[in-house]
Amino acid sequence: MEIHAVTKYARVSPQKASDVAHLLRGKSAVRALTELELMRKKSAALFAQTLRSAIANAENNLDLKRENLVIKTATACPGPMFRRFRAKARGMAGRIRKRTSHFTIVLTDEKKQG
Repeated sequence: MEIHAVTKYARVSPQKASDVAHLLRGKSAVRALTELELMRKKSAALFAQTLRSAIANAENNLDLKRENLVIKTATACPGPMFRRFRAKARGMAGRIRKRTSHFTIVLTDEKKQG
């Protein structure tokens, strides 16, 4: 069984967040949550919030135990960009792109086969 949790419009670059997402894949949910709480990255705190939501969905909606949950996928997809302009030399303007991300975590209670 798969459990989903999504955080949208997080104000962090998807490139920076994908480094944290790569560390989560395949780990148990409890262990990943403790590792996220020890990381000193903004995206780690946002992924921890999403992971807590996925665990709560599994416990409350499907009566699953948190010890049996494993992270199947963790992704940081690009969201919309805020476009701002900064004054440049000779009357020009430079574009500043403030990127956002959508975080998705999928948990499963099935063991790996292989």
